[in-house]
Amino acid sequence: MLGRSANGIFWLFRYLERAENISRLIEAGFRMALTRDASDASDEWRSLIVTLGLRPGFEARHGTEYTGPHVFNYILRDKDNPGSVMAMTEMARTNARMVRGGITREVWESVNDGWMKLKEALARPVTETRLGDVLDLVRRQSTQVRGAMEGTMLRNEIYNFARLGSFIERADNTARILDVKYYVLLPSISYVGSSLDNVQWENVLRSVAGERAYRWLNAGRMDPRGIAEFLILDGRFPRSLAFCYSKLRSNLASLAREYGGEMHSHEILRDADCRFHQATIEAIFEQGLHEFIGGFIRSNTALALQIQRDYRFID
Repeated sequence: MLGRSANGIFWLFRYLERAENISRLIEAGFRMALTRDASDASDEWRSLIVTLGLRPGFEARHGTEYTGPHVFNYILRDKDNPGSVMAMTEMARTNARMVRGGITREVWESVNDGWMKLKEALARPVTETRLGDVLDLVRRQSTQVRGAMEGTMLRNEIYNFARLGSFIERADNTARILDVKYYVLLPSISYVGSSLDNVQWENVLRSVAGERAYRWLNAGRMDPRGIAEFLILDGRFPRSLAFCYSKLRSNLASLAREYGGEMHSHEILRDADCRFHQATIEAIFEQGLHEFIGGFIRSNTALALQIQRDYRFID
């Protein structure tokens, strides 16, 4: 498979996953802001911008006034924001057009239909009353493309590159949400263990669509250590780091069979697997959650770059 086509597939699904993840973060931020007074609500919106790495661009446009409409419109539709949901969706569509010969008609139509509907929905500023519908549309678009892929695509190299893009992006998102927990969402170390701390951890679960699954497994008990373990090490939850890496392992193994051997990215993945297999939540907290997640994010980024080098997406 030509590197250009592999790259198009890889990034098509990275962009779709990123758009969905951003929509979940906005929803979680909106829920939190509704429960706070004006100044605290502003802090919640600021934390969302910081989590997404958009603070310099946002403040260049809006200053330090972090109101809900300013924040979620900047993230969803601002033309000056290259990381907006609309920009992600347009780049996904561009990549889908580039690789139309490698994807099924159903996948292309799902991508194109989602782009057209979102473009219409974001043609004018989003109000608080419309926000829920717009976020549902973003998530529905991603779900429909994923369903079309699962239901119509051959389990070949194209499918494997698509899955690699999805799970690299998903793991990065979950890790960054966890990393920002104590450094942005929590206003002071004195809040650790308080009712506010528990609400913030619940918000972390909501932002990765994990609240119901966690409550089901833990009889409704909200425990920060248990939540961190769930999102890092529980291989049953489809947005945990362990689950994402189990799928990356499977898809890279399939590529090794198709291409007749392993490459350097397999070695990087094996090193990450060793860390997961040896890790316990007690050891992670003893090391420091921030330090563990920081190391994971660096390793995940290195893996993504090496996959692109191994399969000649980039030099």
